[in-house]
Amino acid sequence: MKRVISSLLIATALVGSAIQPAAARDHHHHHDNTGRIIAGGVAAGVVGGLIGGAIANNGGPRYVDEPRYVQPAPRCWYEDRDVRNRYDGGYHAETVRVCE
Repeated sequence: MKRVISSLLIATALVGSAIQPAAARDHHHHHDNTGRIIAGGVAAGVVGGLIGGAIANNGGPRYVDEPRYVQPAPRCWYEDRDVRNRYDGGYHAETVRVCE
């Protein structure tokens, strides 16, 4: 809301400086007001953009999913290894899956 108010104050200052008061116009020679009209249009465009941007950005709280930290799968392979034989205390070769 503070952005909208400050944008309106800036826009008021811009438009106020671009438009000459009627009393000041009566004392001067008549000139082409094209520059003032263009400045007023630019100021109005800036004000509209600022207000529209402030409204669009003020959508309330945003909820973001927690990042998912997926642990990479371990690298695995099969090897022939000597395995203790539980019946007689000896060893025999067996294919075993080994992972890091």
